[in-house]
Amino acid sequence: MQLTKDRLLGCLLGGAVGDALGAPVEFMSLRDIRNRYGEQGSRDFDGAYRRDGGAITDDTQMTLFTLEGLLLSDRASNPVPSVLRAYLRWLHTQGFPWDEVSRSIKDVEPEPAGKLVHVQELHSQRAPGHTCVTALRASTYGKVGTTTDPINDSKGCGGVMRAAPAGIFSSYVSDSFWLGSAVAALTHGHPSGYLSAGVFAAMTSLLLRGADLGTALDSAMAELRKHPRHEETLNALTQARALAERGRPTPEELEALGGGWVGEEALAIAVCCALVGKDFEDALLLSVNHSGDSDSTGAICGNLLGARDGVGVIPLRWQSGVELVEVVREIADDTYELLSRPAGP
Repeated sequence: MQLTKDRLLGCLLGGAVGDALGAPVEFMSLRDIRNRYGEQGSRDFDGAYRRDGGAITDDTQMTLFTLEGLLLSDRASNPVPSVLRAYLRWLHTQGFPWDEVSRSIKDVEPEPAGKLVHVQELHSQRAPGHTCVTALRASTYGKVGTTTDPINDSKGCGGVMRAAPAGIFSSYVSDSFWLGSAVAALTHGHPSGYLSAGVFAAMTSLLLRGADLGTALDSAMAELRKHPRHEETLNALTQARALAERGRPTPEELEALGGGWVGEEALAIAVCCALVGKDFEDALLLSVNHSGDSDSTGAICGNLLGARDGVGVIPLRWQSGVELVEVVREIADDTYELLSRPAGP
């Protein structure tokens, strides 16, 4: 089945919505969440980052820049250098001078390329990950992280949370897995930091093209097993599936999968919630109401379910209320237009 514009937009907008739902509670314990919102926890957008509701975080910012990097590569056989340049443009939006962040790319990009860097609302610090910032600053001196030459030993979830776009451009599981891992390895050098991104990208690719969640998970886990040091990520996903098979978990039971601060845990929590949620809203609210990295687990869950079911499953109040919705729609349109054109010779 072909990728559709509806599922593409659903993936991107679903991730932004999940991110925005998690933003107000990201650094709160489950106890604090219940004290503030009641026993059921947060049920809707709430104030964060000087907005009354719907504020995105660095998760959506970096997801959008990942996609723009892939778009500007124009279907290059290796789009990773283009994605790195996009991440440096994101770094510029976080307050770093362009002369500083462009040191290693000034010959190919003397001025910032693309549209996103000119969106003033993106020039806002939304708790950017320390590992992402330090790794990208190191890359300005020529130190570029890869899966075979890691830039650090971090497995933080900053690699996986931005990897959904790596599943958009290919229907092949191996290609999507490779690209998801490669763009995550630019900043996160531990296998669980980049292999979780590979799994996520592979699942997203299959869901965008009509697979069900169980099939997408099976195929991505099969690909995962081919890669060295996959055991930790595989074990996390196995536990997530087992927990889902027992029925809808309580937040306390969900926290048995971890806090989501590292790659394999964030992916496991999101996958479990996607598997058990009775609908998009139910899954997303489950995915953010826990003592952990709620915006990342919400974003990943939203990407997965939006890719599977399309934009129509996202409640209209969330579609209209999430920050930068028009920017998300525009980049989705640009992506679909590129994918609709015949590939070059």
